[in-house]
Amino acid sequence: MTTIERTNELTLKGNPLTVIGPRLKPGDKFPAVTLTATDWTKVNLADFSGHIRLISVVPSLDTGICDAQTRRFDEEAAKLGDQVKVITVSADLPWAQRRWLNEREAKNVVVLSDHESMAFGDAVGTHVKEMRIEQRAVFVVDKDDTIVYAEYVPEIAQHPDYDAALEAVRKLLNR
Repeated sequence: MTTIERTNELTLKGNPLTVIGPRLKPGDKFPAVTLTATDWTKVNLADFSGHIRLISVVPSLDTGICDAQTRRFDEEAAKLGDQVKVITVSADLPWAQRRWLNEREAKNVVVLSDHESMAFGDAVGTHVKEMRIEQRAVFVVDKDDTIVYAEYVPEIAQHPDYDAALEAVRKLLNR
């Protein structure tokens, strides 16, 4: 299998980084990848088929912007109802993710780890080669696993467009 490496699409404080994997776009099928839950069980993203999904990808929950992004989507998840699953993916160890969930009392977001093999990052194009973390990104996926919204944030130290992602979710809810 050929590894796709993308350059000139991501920076950290202006310094260029390499991203591994394809750049997904609306209309593409979202890959069914297995990740690790905070209790170290395996979870396949295909298990969430049949639900609208907002998938928030962050470099590390232990950084300010990632913390704010995950807290924001946790708060929004409470308002979106049972048809929507909000999932956060990072390469943090499941122990660190569980600690973060407990400290923030986050109850509405599913947090999954890509630490083991970076298979998620490789499949969705968020694996930052130089740092072995995820590029900040947000995907909205419909009940049939089709991407309706995709944002790859070009600067790691930048917030995603929360309003655009949430609007994509609301449009699916109103279909």
